[in-house]
Amino acid sequence: SLYVSEYFSQSAQKLSFYSWYGNAKLFHFHVPEDTVLLRWLLQASRGKGPECTPMEITVHFRHGAPPVINPLGTRFPANATVRPSYSISISLSRAVQNTTFVNVTTPAAGDWFIAAHLPEAAGRIEVKGFSTPCPYMFQADMFVLRLTDMPVLEPGVPMPRTVLSPAKPLHVKVLVPKHAAGMRFQLSSCVTSEQRACAVRVLLGSITLPQSFQRSLTCTGSINCSLALDSPPWEKWLQITVESLGTANASVLLEMLASFTVCRPGSTSSFLNFISLNQSQAGARPGAAGSSAPAAGGAPRNASGQRSSCLQSQPVVREDLDVVSVRYRLLNGPSVPVSPLSPTLLLLNLNTGVDSGGSLVVTLLLNKTSVSLANATVAACVSAASPVLSLNATRNCSTAFSQGYPLSVSTSSAEAMLIVLYPQTDDWFLSLQLLCPKGQGECTSAEAKVTVFAYLTPCFNDCGPYGQCSLLRRHGYLYAACSCKAGWGGWSCTDDTKAQSVGTQNLATLLLTLSNLMLLPSIAVAVYRFYLVEASVYTYTMFFSTFYHACDQPGVAVMCIMDYDTLQYCDFLGSVVSIWVTILCMARLKKILKYVLFVLGTLLIAMSLQLDRRGVWNMMGPCLFALVIMVTAWVHHGAKRRHCYPSSWKRWVFYLLPGITLAFIAISVYAFMETNENYYYTHSIWHVLVACSVAFLLPPRDKHKKPWAWSQKLTCRYQICQNDREELYAVT
Repeated sequence: SLYVSEYFSQSAQKLSFYSWYGNAKLFHFHVPEDTVLLRWLLQASRGKGPECTPMEITVHFRHGAPPVINPLGTRFPANATVRPSYSISISLSRAVQNTTFVNVTTPAAGDWFIAAHLPEAAGRIEVKGFSTPCPYMFQADMFVLRLTDMPVLEPGVPMPRTVLSPAKPLHVKVLVPKHAAGMRFQLSSCVTSEQRACAVRVLLGSITLPQSFQRSLTCTGSINCSLALDSPPWEKWLQITVESLGTANASVLLEMLASFTVCRPGSTSSFLNFISLNQSQAGARPGAAGSSAPAAGGAPRNASGQRSSCLQSQPVVREDLDVVSVRYRLLNGPSVPVSPLSPTLLLLNLNTGVDSGGSLVVTLLLNKTSVSLANATVAACVSAASPVLSLNATRNCSTAFSQGYPLSVSTSSAEAMLIVLYPQTDDWFLSLQLLCPKGQGECTSAEAKVTVFAYLTPCFNDCGPYGQCSLLRRHGYLYAACSCKAGWGGWSCTDDTKAQSVGTQNLATLLLTLSNLMLLPSIAVAVYRFYLVEASVYTYTMFFSTFYHACDQPGVAVMCIMDYDTLQYCDFLGSVVSIWVTILCMARLKKILKYVLFVLGTLLIAMSLQLDRRGVWNMMGPCLFALVIMVTAWVHHGAKRRHCYPSSWKRWVFYLLPGITLAFIAISVYAFMETNENYYYTHSIWHVLVACSVAFLLPPRDKHKKPWAWSQKLTCRYQICQNDREELYAVT
């Protein structure tokens, strides 16, 4: 046989600490057919700075769909199917780089996914630019070894083969036909080159992660051995590997035979399906009533034919709605007839390659009036690749190489729901059958009506009221995940273990909004001292900061008067401009120069915030430049007057020092103390401290300006006016 090796690589990604699924970095690979060996090369590295500490990187693997992970140990939604992912840990302790290999023999062909992430996030809110985070990088490369001429085992045709040595196993493949109910693999005429009984091991199927259902058959000391499989995957290539367990120099001669038991389905004819599809989409048309009469007459004859078949197939139409959003519609109506003689089968097509990034939801609703037996139960199985055809014998929903998901409805529990998170790319099947409590012979003529609702959605229940469904992208692959808020967690934001109560949410909203009213004293001081431009800026900041925080709340206490992005931009702009005008006002510049700097600085701040809204230098840059201007102006004033400026010690002790102290405390709280848990009161403290510092730092009014004399400007009494006009006399 000719082996060909191939290499696939993707660019490295910077890892993040885990708080939701969007923090996990996803890698998407495609394994070709006839692959006998798959090797992952996992490379992890970290920076060399002092901020880089030893770290554990968790890597998850899955075939067919992104891995379903739960690093935080939160609860999944009810009725959701969760199977643990296959994961490994890569340690970065002393070494700056770590290289790990993961080998998978006879892997399943198709899509493979790798997800990598750091441990749980600490929850601290870091100001961008104050600290340098350590870069942790991860890259995954894939090596495959595949056969270019793998022999094909024809069903029902014996194939003689030779296994040369234990180091050179034999690989063959067989195509499973559609509607195959069972498969039997037989090994005969198995002898060694020394004419002794053979010792071989046969592996049927491919390895999939996190769970592998590869079947093993060991033949030792016997000439013939066989293995029977129920419900093999339809229209799939099944790989068979034969390994010799004998001595290194002895070859093994054997003969392989694969036979299938094919199930004859009973379903409505394609003509009837076409008529039903046209009637459901276009409605009644001229001549439709006449054309539906033969269909009504032909239905009973077709139903009688279904009684003798091993399964009843119902036609299903796949309707694509949006990205990772599909609805399945039954042509014969939402109600499906279910009998005890043979299972009813529905095909849910999810093999497009872009459907595995959502959630498959299947809901069953039993019509209680349609069941004649009170204790009868409708058993259902949702499985991938092949349907479950023996619901009357077993209810664990297992097929030859996969494990399905069971469902059941009865008169006591008439509704059942199943949520498959990130369903693997394949054909999915829903099998239903009526089960009688005392055996199938009791209800031979019974029938139940079950309403089936099946759809694919990006996020189940749209992540609920405390979550946001985000559509993520890795190269051309799209998948969805929930980002939770207000302390809620879980895959669909249904875990309320750490959830904030409604009272806590209201308190957080009130603190973050009403704390902005502390700017009112600063506005009053600015107006009293004739700093009207500064007072206008403070009013603008107070207004938009109040309504931005009212809109920014994660819970139910939310009020948005404008678009969220507009409110956020105006809040950030007002905050930085307020600091800018306050420091320039303290510099005591000439009016024309001060107002020119006001306008020019505001324009530059608006531009920088548009470029990077959360950068620390958007705030620190204007502050430092304004401080340089203020210090320069103070030095100029001091040199001109030949004494320290400001000259009054009371001004320093009772105004400047308290204002500077409050400003430094506010900056410390903002930069080093805020976390996701204490944000609502630490940020409120920041509002209060900054507002109070502004009231202390504003300089006194100019000496030539008189205070506001409202009693003189707004008078409501008589005044005696004196005529100061000069009298001119003419002399004649």
